[in-house]
Amino acid sequence: MTVRVVTAAEAAELEQRAIADGALSRELMRAAAAATAQSVLQRFAPEAARGVAIYAGVGNNGGDAWRVGALLARSGLPVRVHSTGAAQTADAQVEQREALAVVESGEPDGSEGVVIDGLLGTGATGAPRDAVETAIRLLQERHRTARVVAVDVPSGVNATTGECAGVHVRAHLTVTYGSLKRGVLRNRAAAGAILVADIGLGRVAAAWSELPSLVDAEFVRRAVPPILADAHKGTRRRLLVVGGAAGMAGAPILAARGAMRSGIGMVKLCVAPQSLVAVQGGEPAAMAAPWPTDDAEAAALGAWAHALLIGPGLGRSDEAAALIARMLGVFAGPVVLDADALNAFEGRREQLAALLNGRTAVITPHAVEFARLIGGDAASADEERFDAAQQAARDLRCTVLLKGVPTVIANATERWVSAAGTPALATAGSGDVLGGIVATLLAQTGEDLASAAAGAWAHGRAAEIAGAGRGVRGVTLDDVLRALPTVWQLSDAPRSPPWLAELAPVAELPTVV
Repeated sequence: MTVRVVTAAEAAELEQRAIADGALSRELMRAAAAATAQSVLQRFAPEAARGVAIYAGVGNNGGDAWRVGALLARSGLPVRVHSTGAAQTADAQVEQREALAVVESGEPDGSEGVVIDGLLGTGATGAPRDAVETAIRLLQERHRTARVVAVDVPSGVNATTGECAGVHVRAHLTVTYGSLKRGVLRNRAAAGAILVADIGLGRVAAAWSELPSLVDAEFVRRAVPPILADAHKGTRRRLLVVGGAAGMAGAPILAARGAMRSGIGMVKLCVAPQSLVAVQGGEPAAMAAPWPTDDAEAAALGAWAHALLIGPGLGRSDEAAALIARMLGVFAGPVVLDADALNAFEGRREQLAALLNGRTAVITPHAVEFARLIGGDAASADEERFDAAQQAARDLRCTVLLKGVPTVIANATERWVSAAGTPALATAGSGDVLGGIVATLLAQTGEDLASAAAGAWAHGRAAEIAGAGRGVRGVTLDDVLRALPTVWQLSDAPRSPPWLAELAPVAELPTVV
């Protein structure tokens, strides 16, 4: 089932559409609570045996928390609920009343092994105030070693932007319902691990096709073609990587390695003459050629390739800019543009659009490169990534892969979001590896959006595998590259009900909340 990525307002509308479609609001609440209780029993049973502290607000988020407390208490766990006040919605009032028959009410003493944060929901904005602020501070002070599970969104985290205007909860696990909130993806440090639970919104979510969708292993299985038994290096396609200015030979080498570990048949590195020896010594499985000096040489290189990756280590010289224009002028096939191939068009996106000329193309900027190309500043590009990527795709008539947390992939009509990855990818050369992965899939499929989305997910998933049990510090791009063959096995098991998606924490779990 497709998981939609939504704002707070869109999350509320999804629920209203489901209710209009026949769902009962209280049943949605009970499904959410049942999933949350299940996550506690499955993941934190030893800690929960020491007791569960529930922090409940007065809205429906608090109603979810009261119901979670009741379910855990009925499973035999000691549960104490600290409420910021009387429930204010009809559904929450019912859940509070029923839970009080089986849970204790009062201030937790701090000995509990699991904390349920149900103070604020997706509709909350601004800094927590009054009783809620006091409750968050109490949670922080008394439960320094407990496992914290957030209901839908960590309290104090804006469900749309991920911003924290004041005190906020930092969770080990966030269980979110029916959809994935943008703010949870933007603030992974506060969210911890993320589980998306099916509560009965699937039909209405699928019908709302304008919403972005989460890339997962099932998407990648559909997007990536098999390598058949009779395959040879030609059928696995040929990739030309254009870059490698003097002193930057490492970038095209990394791109080649990303491509080779993603199934390409042949790679040729087109680099500055000064870099030829370095790239041939650094990656002997790749061929090499110098930058073309005229259109005839460029056309010959283009005729060999099924796809072009332009940009890794290209530099920002006038010679590099002329090379980009020359290659795009003589090659009409699919292209991936990264790094300096985008920086060359700073403030001149119309010129880039003209050179792309509506062909199958993917651009892979990070927020700074995106801002240079489109205009504005990097902070705004980062904050507005979900919508800005699609507007740029429409302007440039290509697919935009806007790297970051999370990565947004868009064309004129569709948006996908890849939340796979860890900070291990926040290092020089990571984008070159990604470029090689995406260009390989593009050469093999000719599908720009699917190749970009699948490539982004595979890149991130490789980082997760490389860091499994090791954290982030010390994980290198070599580790990520070594993990790629495991990723392409696509052995991630389908989620069992009620889970629609699971995202690993992007860093070590907090020991102090």
